[in-house]
Amino acid sequence: MVIKGIMLGHKVSKAGLKVDQAKIDAIAKLPAPVNVKMLKSFLGHTGFYKRFIKCFSQIFRPLSILLEVDSPYDFDNACIRVFNMLRDALISMPILVALDWTQPFELMCDTINYTVGAVLG
Repeated sequence: MVIKGIMLGHKVSKAGLKVDQAKIDAIAKLPAPVNVKMLKSFLGHTGFYKRFIKCFSQIFRPLSILLEVDSPYDFDNACIRVFNMLRDALISMPILVALDWTQPFELMCDTINYTVGAVLG
């Protein structure tokens, strides 16, 4: 009934599913988080769009360590690199399209000590 539109922060159309550019523009202008509250906000935004970011759980792991109880907030160069990597990944996200069952595909899985991920390729 509707050709295209925005639903739950995603642009949905015949071409596929992609993020709402207005939300991405706001994230692109964010400065590096200087406290835990700002970091939680950033990770909340990036977590909402994690399906668009390859190896999301591995990339954000250094930032999630800063959220652990009794962990000092030391936003060092490694954290800045991860922050910029996530922000850049959000800006240049691909469009997700529905699977074409007539084409061959493979299930790609990845696991580490604290998470499991899978994607169709």
